[in-house]
Amino acid sequence: MRTFALLPLLTLMLGFGRGAAPMKLPTARPNPNTVPAGKFRDGVLTIALDAELTMWHPDGDSLPGIPIEAFAERDRPPQVPGPLIRVTEGTEIQASVLNSLEGDTLTFYFQWGDAADSVVIPAGVTRELHVRANRAGTFFYRATTSNRLGRLLAFGGLLAGAVVADPSGTTRPLRDRIFVMQVAADSTIPSTGIPLPERSVWAINGRSWPNTERLTAAVGDTLHWRLINASNDQHPMHLHGFYYRVDAFDGPAGSTENRGPLGRRVVTERMSQFTTMFITWVPERAGNWLFHCHFQEHAVPHPPLETVSPAGELQRIATAPKHRVTSRHGNHALTGMGGLVLAIRIRPRGRERAAAPVRAHRHLRMIAIQDAGFPDSVPSMRFVLDDGRSDAHVVDAGPGWSTPLYLIRGEPVSITIVNQTHEATAVHWHGIEVESYFDGVADLSGSGRKLAPIIAPQDSFEALFTPPRAGTFIYHSHVDEPRQHRAGLVGALIVRDTALRSASEDLILLIKSARAGRGPPNRFEINGTTDPDTIVLALGHTYRLRVIAMQTGIPGPVISITARPDSSLPNLRDTLIVRWRQVAKDGADLPDEEGAKPARQSIGMGETYDFQFIPERRGLLRIEVRSARGLMVRAPIRVD
Repeated sequence: MRTFALLPLLTLMLGFGRGAAPMKLPTARPNPNTVPAGKFRDGVLTIALDAELTMWHPDGDSLPGIPIEAFAERDRPPQVPGPLIRVTEGTEIQASVLNSLEGDTLTFYFQWGDAADSVVIPAGVTRELHVRANRAGTFFYRATTSNRLGRLLAFGGLLAGAVVADPSGTTRPLRDRIFVMQVAADSTIPSTGIPLPERSVWAINGRSWPNTERLTAAVGDTLHWRLINASNDQHPMHLHGFYYRVDAFDGPAGSTENRGPLGRRVVTERMSQFTTMFITWVPERAGNWLFHCHFQEHAVPHPPLETVSPAGELQRIATAPKHRVTSRHGNHALTGMGGLVLAIRIRPRGRERAAAPVRAHRHLRMIAIQDAGFPDSVPSMRFVLDDGRSDAHVVDAGPGWSTPLYLIRGEPVSITIVNQTHEATAVHWHGIEVESYFDGVADLSGSGRKLAPIIAPQDSFEALFTPPRAGTFIYHSHVDEPRQHRAGLVGALIVRDTALRSASEDLILLIKSARAGRGPPNRFEINGTTDPDTIVLALGHTYRLRVIAMQTGIPGPVISITARPDSSLPNLRDTLIVRWRQVAKDGADLPDEEGAKPARQSIGMGETYDFQFIPERRGLLRIEVRSARGLMVRAPIRVD
């Protein structure tokens, strides 16, 4: 964020001209969303909110902030996100909203899933909005400014806050936590009309990692979280080491479709814009764990911020380099990540200690290699497998993606990662329930003084774990993800109940962003190529399609299988979509009663889907991966 482009406006508002004494902006405090605001009496909650220009410190109070719009409860300091509104279902809410933003008209909304109540508020004017919380759930309020950025993002600055309606008859609110995800975007919009993600600051409850709240719990605790996506972008929310249960999902029309039944167990769930989610999970192993957005640009350090000091001087907030991690690092967990990241420390129950890893029955070596001839910005990299079983020993999937790794449920395995690239890396076993030390987040995974190290060039690390369930998972680097994932340090991790079956029964489709120099920007690859070979299937044969989404851009593309002979029309108009049956999500089986549906599925980064597919007619089909802007990649299918 080279400059937040609010400086000319700020100069006028704060009087930074000759002889003018600068006026100090009020500081917007981070809001942990634990204390409700407003006054409740006779079944009515009254609350007075002020929208004002504030100074926000995403990286902590000791560093300079950035000027941005935020809400305050009247006569109290402003907060990011805005004051929490928590009521019981059926409560009337009387909100009085003052627009203290000079020269800007606000539109204030109560966002109730797929519906909204709103009021327009000119500058300097107070308007009231009376609404009723007609159903229980997790919602939010927001305000849109009238400038170009506000209209584009459907938000003004950080003008949003949580609204929770507990079920009627509730005498004591559930012991839960509320996390609001927001973005401060640069108002310098490029010609595309889309704010640049690398010039945005992402935050959870008013702070950006590593300054987000550190959470603690004990093994066996039941944790209830409410997540609110108060932004116009998508966030695939990933929990390391454990599954979580999706108990409720709410949002605009269409945002809840093709998500599977409530109560589903996932490790990653895509939250599209303006959506909310209520989840439950139980930590089963002690250690340090992460919960973060898997849109890689939302979980890396933001660039240096420039802002105005009280003396009217331009200052810079020093942060870590964004896309370069070497073996000479101070602490990868603190300097190699940023934005939408939470850390959770799970304590052992009582005096319980973590069990020692079971002695491995199988020993593998994964070697990270780097090809010559690619630009340094996005090199060609991949993991090759030395399984000790094949004649050639080393199994190489070829450039663009890493060798699929096949393991057996319940069989202890030792995997030694050998780094033969020119930069540091680490490996995360995405979706696998491992001990914390082997989870793959350098300088955080583990506990106490036993923390997982980064894997420096020409160094190695041994991971020990026993896969507890069969399914489709992922292994990938957890260092400089936007670069290393595009480069190819991502692979399928398939866990089976028994030894390897015929490969013809499975079809792995690993979708990732194309490497540099391999097609238009943000184009995708399937299994390491933008031009996949024809897939030959047998008529009437049952196949398991294992779809793995690891793209770094375009967070919610749609994958489909169609008999349509051309790509001129978007998927929504395609009448030749075939049918498949979804059987698993993130390695967790779905109920058997899930029937066949049109073969079309939105996929977020870090999600895996298993589909059962039976070709019913001879001829040509094709797999298509599309974004809202058009076709990203296709793979032809011939049914014999």
